[in-house]
Amino acid sequence: MKLLSVAIPCYNSQDYMKHAIECLLVGGDDVEILVIDDGSVDHTAEIADEYEKMYPGIVRAIHQENKGHGGAVNTGIENAQGMYFKVLDSDDWFKEDAYLKVLDKLKDIAGGSTVVDLFICNFVYEKEGKEHKKVMTYKSALPVNKIFTWNDVKHFKKGQYLLMHSVIYRTKLLRESEMVLPEHTFYVDNIFVFEPLPYVNTMYYMDVNLYRYYIGRGDQSVNEEVMIKRIDQQLKVNKIMIDYMAGTKRCLHPKLEKYMLNYLDIMMTVSSIFLIKDGSREALNKKKALWEYLKENDGRDYFRLRFGMLGNSMNIPGKGGRKISVLEYKIAQRFVGFN
Repeated sequence: MKLLSVAIPCYNSQDYMKHAIECLLVGGDDVEILVIDDGSVDHTAEIADEYEKMYPGIVRAIHQENKGHGGAVNTGIENAQGMYFKVLDSDDWFKEDAYLKVLDKLKDIAGGSTVVDLFICNFVYEKEGKEHKKVMTYKSALPVNKIFTWNDVKHFKKGQYLLMHSVIYRTKLLRESEMVLPEHTFYVDNIFVFEPLPYVNTMYYMDVNLYRYYIGRGDQSVNEEVMIKRIDQQLKVNKIMIDYMAGTKRCLHPKLEKYMLNYLDIMMTVSSIFLIKDGSREALNKKKALWEYLKENDGRDYFRLRFGMLGNSMNIPGKGGRKISVLEYKIAQRFVGFN
């Protein structure tokens, strides 16, 4: 069995995917690199096949009809042979020294007596043109360099959340969670991090800056204008998360429940902010409908969120209220990392 499977979803990624693949090769035979060609129409498929031929047993090229980012991640989980699973987007990369430290620690953990469900690292916003890069770190909220449980988790700050860039899940846990990401949908990385959490009992946090999250392309899904245009997909993901919170049958640890509720809170904030910034009657009606959806499907969490700090500021009536709401934009900006 491989130690780590890294899935690289690729759609028309010929211009940057080589960097993503090559940064992983230093991991050698411990790592399985799954290059998932998601119905590309450029040279992505050829590049994937070339790397598979050059690095047999390490790189696997998987070709499928276009299913979107979520569909590509689903394929990665289905095909993964590693004990642990990580997603690396095709325009991002790992820092080599941090990557090797993570692999060494995963080896230690794999040979130990305690199974670790979730391995966490920092990530860096590699924002084009920014000299000083913002690092998302968790040392204020999580114990460092030790196996811990939800009992040991401290307070997460607003805007400080576990994102796809920061997590490495145990592959078997992902399958046991029965998570299936929706196809042809953007922003499903939030579901990827969110839904498996009730299955997580043990965690390990290493304070290293592993994942480099590139922000700068105009067509990128986290471009602010693109997000406003794709608001219906953001709302779809938001509603899936509402449904999951309402329907989960597991008995959540109080700290886990608080964390997941806060995550849903920021998702409601992000959705509301973009609808407010749109400002059209249709957009404002969608914002109202989103909060009504939460109320109808999860009444308890509706009151906890609607009358909390963020929810209250999202729903102040009138133009003056909407101006106050946009002040919460900074929190949403920290969460998303817009370009």
